[in-house]
Amino acid sequence: MTTEAHTTEPRSAAQEACDELAAALAEAGIVLPSLGVDLVTYSSQRPSVLIELGRCNVATARRLVAALAKAAR
Repeated sequence: MTTEAHTTEPRSAAQEACDELAAALAEAGIVLPSLGVDLVTYSSQRPSVLIELGRCNVATARRLVAALAKAAR
């Protein structure tokens, strides 16, 4: 996790969260190739921006499960 101040602007906050998630996943050896800010929610008038986690292969899903299980202990 970063110790930097987080922005309050929803779109910037969503991109920051996405970048932080990608970095945390990378530290665990996990890459979600479709990870990104959901463009449909990004462009809405009153943004409630979502992060698109996307799809991954079985090996990546298992690495993600292992990382989450380890973190939960």
